[in-house]
Amino acid sequence: MHVTVTRDIRCADDASTSQSLDIYRPGSSSCAPTVLLWHGSGSGSGSGSGSDEKHVLAPLARTAAGLGLVVVVPDRRPDAPDGGRTDLLASVRYVRAHAPEFAGSGGPIVLAGWSAGAGAAVGLALDRQVCDSWTPAAAVGIAGRYDVPARSTGTAPLSVITEVSTGNPVPVHLVHGNADTIVPARHSRELLQALRRVGHPAGLVELPADHAGVVMTEYDPAMGECVVARTPETRETGHRTADLLARAAGIGSPGD
Repeated sequence: MHVTVTRDIRCADDASTSQSLDIYRPGSSSCAPTVLLWHGSGSGSGSGSGSDEKHVLAPLARTAAGLGLVVVVPDRRPDAPDGGRTDLLASVRYVRAHAPEFAGSGGPIVLAGWSAGAGAAVGLALDRQVCDSWTPAAAVGIAGRYDVPARSTGTAPLSVITEVSTGNPVPVHLVHGNADTIVPARHSRELLQALRRVGHPAGLVELPADHAGVVMTEYDPAMGECVVARTPETRETGHRTADLLARAAGIGSPGD
């Protein structure tokens, strides 16, 4: 499917942030689900500038858009005093306000993130008080850690699970590389077990990949950053992560 990419759109209607967003649209985006995809910290050049970081997720975002999703990848400043929380919440407000403009008549909104972005996405989905009781249709955590404070809420996702065991819980989809030495897969396994103990809908897909491979990139030591995957195996792994995003948004087969 043809994918259209619009880069560096400014959140001009939100005075709380100077961030920009990249939007990946499928060829036919009428009523398409939207995925708000948050990057990690230090995933790109290491400069701390959010615009560098968000480009690391370009291969995954483009692939997911090819499956029929509108994917919005905002920047944030991980080195900001609040860890980028203001930027994260501004991107939620932007997508909620503008999704009908770039996704047809407004399909579901899925909140997803990689690395530190995973904890932020899952943490916000579990804490209904942060965004005026708004919750996404689903949350996807990619290679995340959930026992430390989420950049979006300031609270560790694992610590609030007992508070969300009733009501209308947001389905949580997790994906992790079992060769990840930066954030070991046990962090996703621990969250899965904790969610399932209270009956919260959740699933985990483990892939033969490292921290970068799960988002269709490879770490290049010479460049000191993640680059587009060069091997067919890593590209295939990234496709499986994109498939999970699509399923979380209601495209394709249900479940994990």
